[in-house]
Amino acid sequence: MGEQRVSLVKDDAQMQKFMRSLLNDVKALEYMLENDWFESDVTRIGAEQEMALVDAKSFKPAPIAMEALEIMKEYPWVETELAKFNLETNLTPHVFKGDCLSKLENENTGKLNKIRKKLAKLDTKLILTGILPTLRKFDMGMHNLTPKKRYFALMEAINKQLFGSSFELRLVGIDELLIKHNSPLLEACNTSFQVHLQVAPSEFVEMYNIAQVLAAPCIAISANSPIVFGKRLWHESRIALFQQSIDTRTTHEHMRERSPRVNFGNGWLEKSILEIYKEDISRFRVLLAGDVEEDSLELIQNGKVPKLRSLQVHNSTIYRWNRPCYGVSDNGKPHIRIENRVLPAGPTSLDEVANAAFWLGAMVGMKNKYGDIRKNLQWEDVKDNFLKSAQFGIDSNFNWINDKKISVCDLVLKELLPLARKGLEIQKVKKEDIDKYLGIIEERAKMHMNGARWQLRAFTELKKQVTADEAMTVLTASIIKNQEGEKPVHTWPMPELSDLAEYHPAKLTVEEFMTTDLFTAQKDDLIEFVAEMMDWRKIRYMPVEDSKGNLVGLLTSRLLLRYFTKKGSLNNEKEILVKDLMIENPITISPGSTIIDALSLMRENKIGCMPVVSNNELIGIITEMDFLRISGRLIERLK
Repeated sequence: MGEQRVSLVKDDAQMQKFMRSLLNDVKALEYMLENDWFESDVTRIGAEQEMALVDAKSFKPAPIAMEALEIMKEYPWVETELAKFNLETNLTPHVFKGDCLSKLENENTGKLNKIRKKLAKLDTKLILTGILPTLRKFDMGMHNLTPKKRYFALMEAINKQLFGSSFELRLVGIDELLIKHNSPLLEACNTSFQVHLQVAPSEFVEMYNIAQVLAAPCIAISANSPIVFGKRLWHESRIALFQQSIDTRTTHEHMRERSPRVNFGNGWLEKSILEIYKEDISRFRVLLAGDVEEDSLELIQNGKVPKLRSLQVHNSTIYRWNRPCYGVSDNGKPHIRIENRVLPAGPTSLDEVANAAFWLGAMVGMKNKYGDIRKNLQWEDVKDNFLKSAQFGIDSNFNWINDKKISVCDLVLKELLPLARKGLEIQKVKKEDIDKYLGIIEERAKMHMNGARWQLRAFTELKKQVTADEAMTVLTASIIKNQEGEKPVHTWPMPELSDLAEYHPAKLTVEEFMTTDLFTAQKDDLIEFVAEMMDWRKIRYMPVEDSKGNLVGLLTSRLLLRYFTKKGSLNNEKEILVKDLMIENPITISPGSTIIDALSLMRENKIGCMPVVSNNELIGIITEMDFLRISGRLIERLK
């Protein structure tokens, strides 16, 4: 969950003190590794569950995390996350054997059900999904930052590192998303199911490299984040969105390389976990300083195990998809873990534990079969697979061992599932659990269906019937309905409009409602050209903009009709241009206004459309047809 006792580095003295503590922690860790202080006779697994909160009627984000925590004081395992519409739980670590997987599922399901009951008192529901479909860009403003010292300090620290004027999100899938944002809170779009595997120091290098290899197939088979702000993007958009949300770099004329704080890595691990910590300290500036009281080297000299808090604070601000973690077990011995951050939240707790079982089993199985995986695969292929899996999910084709080209489903069915089964058997995991959880992965691969593919198919069909906002709302309602029934995602039916009992569009903002795929004219265009274009595209209203995208006028079909009706009686050899006919100061509306505001303005002024502008820049348009579509659906629901 991240160390909460932190602060922004405010002066050189504080930075120097923290850096001294950070260096001491590295030396202490090195000493403990060299002198065999670490727990290595037991393997444990654990997990963290992130979730989003939505209004029980509108299914939009519900920023009520602090109120929810207030009524869940008896649940110390529930914690805040970055945004007010997120929560997180810690699950109990279990020894990796026997019924550990079913214990993990039962605990997670039990905790989620307890949270659901509490949230019902606040007219709120929880949802497990990599990215909430009903999230809107304005939900990611700083007003939704959870009011805790760590989060404010983190946001301010990242903003100070920014080279450009804003954060940018650029993603292309079926649709395209190119936006700027004024804060790194975009990070809060992501929710995941983070799985931890305790590893003996002597095996860490081989196991970490295997985790890197397995990241791609794990993403591909489990992908569950294809929709961002109503756009169909990557199958696992979390991967790109998380990196870009806190990416402080900007474009330059030179070729200097700078790594993002969210990264997959730059090569194989060679000798020790220390390589990762040393690289991250060397490559990334300190963002936060912990309120450090311990002297780790002094504790080592006295034979005591340090918590290495400075190292943990710095590590928590660098987001490797497979992240090394240091901890101290209940028996007082230090241990190291690999935290798998690639797995998305959902679609159900059952699916999540199936994903975990697949990864954990494949980790052990691949180590048992291959040992040093570097002898069998090129690093460049591993990184290429990682990027492919995020973009194309279960539809990916990978470069695999012995330079084999193989599809995700064939790789999972023919190679990785047998390895995962062997790995779980080596750990003496209960056979019934092995069959249950790996059986879900097997069926998912056979049916070529995971959460991302289900969402993409569902949303595409829904958009043919209703507005994008209603489609996202129905999709979200259907996800929650299936989740609460604990049905694995490969068995989910396609959503029906009836999955949403009521639709509440009254609180929609213009930004959610407007058309953004615009055809526009410029004031010096020939009127005949624009008339043809409006006819081709069946457009009744044509915004007029300048070369910078600023609104300068509006042309309507009624104005064109008047012109062409009178044209025969006019003896005018002058070419008529858009500027000769357009409305120069059309009534406009801002994106943050409600659709009720828009409807009132249009009714009062007896107009059929309004351009949507922000700082005079044209960003969308709303017309009477938009209102007709919504009112038509509401009338149909009354049948």
